[in-house]
Amino acid sequence: MAANSVIGAPIPHDSSRLHVTGRATYTDDIPEPRDLLHIAVGMSERPHARIRKLDLSAVREAPGVVDVMQAVDIPGSNNCGPVVNDDPVFAPGVVEYVGQAIFAVAAETVEQARRATKLARVQYEDLPPILDIREALEAGSFVLPSETISRGDSKQAIRHAANSLSGSVSLGGQDQFYLEGQIAMALPREDGDLFVYSSTQHPGEVQHLVAKAIGKSSKDVVVECRRMGGAFGGKESQAALIACIAGLMADRSGRSCKLRLDRDDDMIMTGKRHDFVIDYEVGFDNAGRIEGIEFMFASRCGMSADLSGAINDRTMFHCDNAYFLENVTIVSHRCKTNTVSNTAFRGFGGPQGMFGIEYVIDEIARCLKKDPLDVRQENFYGIGDRDTTPYEQKIEDNIIHDVVAELAASSDYRARVDEIRQFNQSSRILKRGIALTPVKFGISFTATHLNQAGALVHLYTDGTVHLNHGGTEMGQGLFTKVAQVVADELQIDIGRIKITASDTSKVPNASATAASSGSDMNGKAAQAAARKIRNRLVQFAANQYSVPEAEVIFENSEVRIGSEVLSFEELVQKAWFARVSLSATGFYRTPKIHYDRATFSGRPFFYYAYGAAVSEVIVDTMTGENRLLRVDILHDCGESLNPAIDLGQIEGGFIQGAGWLTSEELCWNETGALQTHAPSTYKIPTSSDLPADFRVKMLESCPNREDTIYRSKAVGEPPLMLGLSVFYAIRDALADTGEPGYRPPLRAPATPEAVLFAVQDGAGSND
Repeated sequence: MAANSVIGAPIPHDSSRLHVTGRATYTDDIPEPRDLLHIAVGMSERPHARIRKLDLSAVREAPGVVDVMQAVDIPGSNNCGPVVNDDPVFAPGVVEYVGQAIFAVAAETVEQARRATKLARVQYEDLPPILDIREALEAGSFVLPSETISRGDSKQAIRHAANSLSGSVSLGGQDQFYLEGQIAMALPREDGDLFVYSSTQHPGEVQHLVAKAIGKSSKDVVVECRRMGGAFGGKESQAALIACIAGLMADRSGRSCKLRLDRDDDMIMTGKRHDFVIDYEVGFDNAGRIEGIEFMFASRCGMSADLSGAINDRTMFHCDNAYFLENVTIVSHRCKTNTVSNTAFRGFGGPQGMFGIEYVIDEIARCLKKDPLDVRQENFYGIGDRDTTPYEQKIEDNIIHDVVAELAASSDYRARVDEIRQFNQSSRILKRGIALTPVKFGISFTATHLNQAGALVHLYTDGTVHLNHGGTEMGQGLFTKVAQVVADELQIDIGRIKITASDTSKVPNASATAASSGSDMNGKAAQAAARKIRNRLVQFAANQYSVPEAEVIFENSEVRIGSEVLSFEELVQKAWFARVSLSATGFYRTPKIHYDRATFSGRPFFYYAYGAAVSEVIVDTMTGENRLLRVDILHDCGESLNPAIDLGQIEGGFIQGAGWLTSEELCWNETGALQTHAPSTYKIPTSSDLPADFRVKMLESCPNREDTIYRSKAVGEPPLMLGLSVFYAIRDALADTGEPGYRPPLRAPATPEAVLFAVQDGAGSND
């Protein structure tokens, strides 16, 4: 890395000025073609029913309506499922959740289209619905086969342990609540082609699915996405439905078509983080060390598979978190319910697994009347030869001991625990709590074939660069980081680089921007492309000036060639005149990973990201309300590519995780209709929920031991799990409402209602 490198510099997000001035162009801001039609979707009002009659005559005759489509009108494949073909674009005679798309209307205005959908006459024959996880388990209703990971003899170990516990806890889902809703605009091109603007994390998948829906091939469809106003996983697979409907209507009508869901419809129609029921049985010694453990994870997948296979696999992979489990059995059920098909969300199943083991650790500590941190440290990987996961990956980069020790010291954890216990003894209504929780999160797609990326770099004769890669920008700063990589490779000012939209006609078959792998993979791919161009320039300069290639030095937008010094653009001009190619593609495939899903063994992760958080809360036991008082975070970013962007990711991820576990409650009624589908009923964290004392630090002088881009580490998903500390701080506060050893039955999210239930249980423990 050159002395004047932009790597590691806190360069602002490339679109930050556009964001704050309102000039950033999102899909809905793109100038609309003159002939544009607006689409609205007619949705099911039943959770499970056969459609006996669908009368759309009044819809077709409504003012402004140009066309109406239903399942029988689809010329190609009626499917937008990313893995399994079980997710129809339009319900083909049977509806399976309230909000499922039955038909679409194209009209001259948005209002006309939406009003027309209300005129449909649907006759249903109701079928028995399955609406929750326990009901699905009893009925044996699954979208995919159940899976098991086991090591050792968990039953025998539990039986012979000095202590044992068993129990169950429910863990709620979470809506992605992106600022920009789901949207797509499809424009017909000549010869039957389509150009689709889609707010999506996976343009390649949208391209393939739209092409199949309209009965054509991928070469006939181009998908572009310049930026998203947030996604958090909600636009990884779910954006395909919106794009398919827009593409189908555009292909059929020959006119440009846009589908923009309003917030209520968006929340009703699209999937969320999987909610879980977690059963456990654990045996442990008097120090709290786990000797045997059994988990049952059952998730609400909804009406179709979507990405539930990989999500639940990752739950299994992360229910160890930072702890060695010698004798373990993990059973995973992927439950089919008549609710919206749940999907990717930041962490992709990992947070749910980590919640499970942290709940067990907390249970053990309270049973033994020990500080939970002591029990956590007793079970960490890296004590003796305890360094292999249940899926047989050896932990070679373990730094969790150092991270936790440093944070415990810098946050003054031990002294604060004592002070909080004293406060609670003298405070009858207000109770304070504190928790320190660790994070070990695996980085890579668990589906090995997805760990690949491409890039395209053009160098123009004036020394400026056009950069394109397969990643997508959703506010996380990926485009800025990749531009920093190219700027460093060519040793030019980052202002010379134009960051362009993700485009399937430039970089084909790209994986989704997900699994925290965006910078790792696209950064390496872009570096490879820029390096090809630089090597050509070096070879040209060395031949032109008769010097060894080692004497061609790029630095600070100049090139030193022996004793000669040229500006970067001068050398580029000379190379162009000499017919040197100034364009290159780059490709990267993540090394070392291998994984046999049949045996759940191998190395699914290239490396691990680590972190820890200490949260302190105060709880009003009369109302159930709570407040976050102070947070201390120490997080591992390796050698950060951009500390300003990474810091924002850590802070934002933590707050989103805290929201999931405290206030963001999803509620369905007895008919399967989502009740929390607007900001008025669904509470995400706001600025007032931030702790007054918020201390965030990145681990220093700890480069990634693996050969990632400049030895950095992923930072998209891992910080979300730091929010676990908030839930366990609340549980710590509630433990002081009962007798010593009281284990509050607190469910997640820890809403005021959930807190009051636990408080009442604690009061009963004193009777």
